[in-house]
Amino acid sequence: MVKQKALIIAQTYDVSTRPDTLVLFSTSFQNNETNKIMALDYVKNHDSSMTIEDTACGKALKELNLFSADSGVSQEEAYQIWGIASTRMVLHAQGNITAFIKNAHPLSTFCQYELPTILLNPNIKTINGKDKFQLFAEPW
Repeated sequence: MVKQKALIIAQTYDVSTRPDTLVLFSTSFQNNETNKIMALDYVKNHDSSMTIEDTACGKALKELNLFSADSGVSQEEAYQIWGIASTRMVLHAQGNITAFIKNAHPLSTFCQYELPTILLNPNIKTINGKDKFQLFAEPW
């Protein structure tokens, strides 16, 4: 029941952000939340900026606490559900994306879902003010 509800949320709830306001962070498979803390601090200091957790979709998914042991979904399912929401959000993003992705794990939501969508979305031009295709030319 929780999985079905979460999938509906991930597939249909609003994930929109205004151009140049999307902030991403990667903490998947890391032992700390440094990137998330930096992203949330950035959002506090930049009025219009938003993470997925600021969207209607992210708020609803966060309430379900999918990564808790008693959520009714596996860790893998939780990552997939958040991945669906993240993909939709990045698919609709425009302009520059601000990303806190230091040490992003290859299996993270950022690497598995968000980055491929960023590269395919012609409306996203830059990440952290640099051409999105330059991301591979420098260490994260």
